[in-house]
Amino acid sequence: MMTGTVKELYITQNDTNKTRQNVNKIYVDNAGVINDKFYNKNVMRAILITSVESYLLAKDNQINIQAGSLGENILIDINPYNLIQGDRIKIGNTILEITQNCTLCQGLSSIDSKLPKLLKNDRGIFAKYIEGNSEILLGSRVEILNT
Repeated sequence: MMTGTVKELYITQNDTNKTRQNVNKIYVDNAGVINDKFYNKNVMRAILITSVESYLLAKDNQINIQAGSLGENILIDINPYNLIQGDRIKIGNTILEITQNCTLCQGLSSIDSKLPKLLKNDRGIFAKYIEGNSEILLGSRVEILNT
């Protein structure tokens, strides 16, 4: 079983700048991350999980970006990109189900024109809440339940 840790948590504010707030805990439910700009918009894209691997890949290609720049809600220190739709991941006492790979967006090009192609399959994965505690804490244990 692959295990890791939650390294960072983010909420996107519902303001004109889409400000990203680094937080110590988030709450999730069937509609996504509570108080996030994208809450209750699309259950298949409710929670974005990104690995530190994405940032290391960018850095290895001379692109220095801050954690949170990829739009993630949850940054973990293991690589979940081999997971497929229906696989489950446990974070603390929360069970999430993978819904799809994160698609590339124009925002990545504004950071660096090479970033979309570089992170094509390594930007993140979307998940939805399935069961358990709705609170996810910074430093929580992450377990890949099935692959």
